[in-house]
Amino acid sequence: MRQDRKVVVTGLGVVTPLGIGVKTYWENLIAGKSGVRRITLFDPSDIESRVAGEVKDFDPLDYMEKSEARRNDRFTQFVYVASEEAMADSGLDLDKLDRDRTGVIIGSGIGGLQTLIDQHNVFLQRGPNRVSPFLIPMMIADMASGLVSIRYKLRGPNLCTVSACASGNHSIGEASRCIERGDADVMLCGGAEAPIVPLGLAGFVSMKAVTTKNDVPEKASRPFDKDRDGFVIAEGAAVLVLESEEHAIKRGADIHAQVTGYGASADAFHIAAPEPSGIGAYLCMKNALSDAGMGIDSIDYINAHGTATPVGDGAEVNAIKRLFGEKAYDIKISSGKSMTGHLLGAAGGIEAVATIQTIKEGIIPPTINLDNPEFDLDFVPNANETMEVSTAMTNSFGFGGHNASIVLTRYERK
Repeated sequence: MRQDRKVVVTGLGVVTPLGIGVKTYWENLIAGKSGVRRITLFDPSDIESRVAGEVKDFDPLDYMEKSEARRNDRFTQFVYVASEEAMADSGLDLDKLDRDRTGVIIGSGIGGLQTLIDQHNVFLQRGPNRVSPFLIPMMIADMASGLVSIRYKLRGPNLCTVSACASGNHSIGEASRCIERGDADVMLCGGAEAPIVPLGLAGFVSMKAVTTKNDVPEKASRPFDKDRDGFVIAEGAAVLVLESEEHAIKRGADIHAQVTGYGASADAFHIAAPEPSGIGAYLCMKNALSDAGMGIDSIDYINAHGTATPVGDGAEVNAIKRLFGEKAYDIKISSGKSMTGHLLGAAGGIEAVATIQTIKEGIIPPTINLDNPEFDLDFVPNANETMEVSTAMTNSFGFGGHNASIVLTRYERK
């Protein structure tokens, strides 16, 4: 039975191209530093796009036993680390936690692509009897959510959102719904992705979805700029701990922000290209505002999807102008993907964390590499801005026409 309980955020954890841990990620984000470099995970010389947002200096053995690392694809290794930070940040006492009413929804657009490729090579070279029994559980996208549940013995609702680049935002929204309607008191949510492998990158190149600006990697990701030519592929993970307000207050939790609205929609247009007018994104944002019970004057800041694709950025701008009208010119808008690259199914997670930090700190991260703006909205070009932000929206739009927007507000106990 739906109870319409308030949902608050009490824990944050990230693994990103700008650093591991929320503090490092946030400091580099507001400093306008780029995490995009030439690919080092493999030799990209034969691929037209050779830059990416890699997680640097990541050694899974710093966080887990060797046997555990071998049984986990890189994307689940990331979520292992992000969930540890989020749980520590939340201050949840596992001995006192009702694990039957604590669930996990963690999204991934692709899952264990490297594992699939590695084991396919084993199959071809050594035969079917040498394929690892861990192939399937290491590869499937839901395993990030499953492993977090297993690790903390959480028996509440558990599932994975697989909606391309909207997966992270969908996970946060659906986790919020679980708490609102009384299915759980606590939910872990977010996204994880490790797509920087030759086959995956080659596929994006064939689609002409990714940048080919390889000469100066730090300037390759150019959301809303006239010289943009596609997104920069990236990897990482984010986990947020959500709780009902009542549960958080009862245990004296430090509350970071409130999830006040969630909207979803479909473009119903194309398998990869966004609908140019932005109708799906417009509906998504409109639904999020309606769910929050707010009008267009409520939004101070939008963390844009802003991938730097020629059509995608334009569609998002069209959607923002359609929904907010003249108010759109008063809203600060920025894209962290200019610094991190595009984490696909994990993008919504790290960007929700950035949006929460914006609300808490009153600092809006910039959109770097915005040297020749194509559009006339305020994208906070190249340097952060200080501004009080009470309410913000974060957008994620994915292949297949999947759209998800979240409204986050400063928490005030009444």
